[in-house]
Amino acid sequence: MPHSMANPIQRAESLVLRPLRRRPLRGFAEHVAFWSLAALLLLIMVSLLPGQSASKHSDGLFLATLVLLISAAVLGYRWLVNHVLWKVRNRLIVTYLLMGLAPLILFVTLATIAAYVFSGQFATFAATSEMDAALSRLAAENQAFAVHAANALAHKPHEETVNLADYEGAVQSTPGRLTVDAWSDGQPMRLSYDGKPIPFHSVGGRMAYPAWAHDGFRSVILDGGRLYLRAVNARTVNGRQVTMVSSAMLDPETVGQLAQGLGVIHILPDVDRAFEEDRLHRARLTPPSQRELEVETRGTVSGGTLEDPAFLLDRRITFSAPLTIADWKNGKSLTGLVNVTSRPALLYAHLFGSAVVVGTFIRYLLITLATIFAVLELIAFVMAVRLNRTITRAVADLYKATTAIDRGNFTHRIQVQRQDQLGALSTSFNTMAESLERLLEQQREKERMQSELEIAHEVQNNLFPHGQLEMPGLELHGFCKPARTVSGDYYDFLLMGESELFLAMGDISGKGISAALLMASLHSAVRAYRFAGEDCVESDGAAFLHGAPSFSSPGKVLSTLNRHLFRSTQAEKYATLFLAHYNTHSRRLVYSNGGQLPPFVLCANGSVRRLDCGGSVVGLLDNLSYEEDAVTLDPGDILIAYSDGVTEPENEFGEFGEARLIETVQRHRHLPLAAISQQVMQSLRAWIGEQEQPDDITLVLARQARAD
Repeated sequence: MPHSMANPIQRAESLVLRPLRRRPLRGFAEHVAFWSLAALLLLIMVSLLPGQSASKHSDGLFLATLVLLISAAVLGYRWLVNHVLWKVRNRLIVTYLLMGLAPLILFVTLATIAAYVFSGQFATFAATSEMDAALSRLAAENQAFAVHAANALAHKPHEETVNLADYEGAVQSTPGRLTVDAWSDGQPMRLSYDGKPIPFHSVGGRMAYPAWAHDGFRSVILDGGRLYLRAVNARTVNGRQVTMVSSAMLDPETVGQLAQGLGVIHILPDVDRAFEEDRLHRARLTPPSQRELEVETRGTVSGGTLEDPAFLLDRRITFSAPLTIADWKNGKSLTGLVNVTSRPALLYAHLFGSAVVVGTFIRYLLITLATIFAVLELIAFVMAVRLNRTITRAVADLYKATTAIDRGNFTHRIQVQRQDQLGALSTSFNTMAESLERLLEQQREKERMQSELEIAHEVQNNLFPHGQLEMPGLELHGFCKPARTVSGDYYDFLLMGESELFLAMGDISGKGISAALLMASLHSAVRAYRFAGEDCVESDGAAFLHGAPSFSSPGKVLSTLNRHLFRSTQAEKYATLFLAHYNTHSRRLVYSNGGQLPPFVLCANGSVRRLDCGGSVVGLLDNLSYEEDAVTLDPGDILIAYSDGVTEPENEFGEFGEARLIETVQRHRHLPLAAISQQVMQSLRAWIGEQEQPDDITLVLARQARAD
């Protein structure tokens, strides 16, 4: 724009924008939008002046409106890109709206249409089912009338009036007013009930003999311009044919009974005739400008009431279905129509039966809608792809950068060319690359600490008994599974000669490294006392060091270990410990329990004995004494010693428990001890499920061998 023209234009724009406290216009689109709006307002004011007509300025109004809309669309797009779509989150939202919400809307639309069609079909089915049921009851009553009349005439051939004893029950079971017509060999016959004549069809006189109707006929019929439920039955007795015709007129009251709980039912008896009459009426009598589509004919009847909606979406549903109606004059079938107006809440109460077959028109309509929806989905997909390109380009840059970092090139940087959130993300990646080397150094330090923990784990594993320990007459097995890298549980087997065994099992308070260190201290103390006891024995068998405990007395060993731990550990540290001395010759097990969960002796006969004699935990209090007890292991008896990690794991049914442990060992007691311990672990894993192992698991089994 020339400078000489720009100054007057800018001054005019400033006169408008300055009072509104708006910034000066920038860019071609803003100037076009401003002046097109001004032109549109000017043309509108001119058209409102006296003597002016809007039609004179219609072209100018259309052109100004079109230019304004185009420029506003350009400005709206720029504002959307620079403000709303700057954030990746907003870009993804728009993408998902285009790719996800559009199919959802289409699906909901299709589902709504399908639900409406299904509901309408179900409503018409329920209405026709009610009419069929009423017609079936009427036919059954009419057949009973025919049988009764035939039997009465068989006994009294010259009787002029037949009494129908079950007429009152038929009246109660039939909707509307019930009439019964009877003929004997084509001649009218009188009917009565309790001495009173029974009503007969009397529209225009007595009903003519239905020469075309066959026995068992029943249908909705059109007779004299009115609709009826009608049934025909015939019986032949002694050469005389008795014909009975029962009718129930479909008036508004009767249709209202059929429509009870469903809504409003509207029955049109002859659709072809109705449309033909309407066509002739429109062509001859009604001016084209006043024609309305109103289809009415003789016999049309409505009944029922539509209840108020039960909830917000309880909308009105109107649907129609064909209904076969017979013309009583000649038996010709007419194409009727039953129209039902209902609500979803009412239809829910009638939820049974099958739907009416969908017509060809509805099928083609759904195909057309599906095609339109597919085109809309394709358009939405193309727009979403174009919008996603800006995201995928930034992702590609990030992928190249991460590949370079993966190769060890920490000097790689992304060239930032965007001023939106994706550009900020690239800048953050460059900052991350600078920090990555420091993080790797921290990772190496963490791996070093983990390696030291693994070494500690290996060292601790060496403290547990290894290999197959064999003693004459006694099988031994033990295992420990830590909850973490290292364990606070402890067990040991000490062989003294060929006929004696010292068994130890304990649990250190706490978990992790501190518990593992205290466990190692306890292990070394037990081993040290054992070897010291062997080395300090004189040739005559008397202990050289009177203070050294004898391993044949577990209670005294516990007292010594208690004093050792109390004086060498912190006040809050303690351990539970079970010690036992076993002699293979006598099969006698002497034990003392220092606060450990009592082991069990599962006898060969199925009984269980708890080994709970002893005292308090070890290392918590000084100068404690521990009691001892002894049991004799019979052949087949199994000693079960365990930590709380075996019995205390929980799930929604509670703890695993001692009873379940004993039952598992009892069920598999014939297996080797290693196999029994595997069965216990399988039961524990099944009980815990996907949960993390809560505590260290330690199990020691000893079985007295059976005599050969």
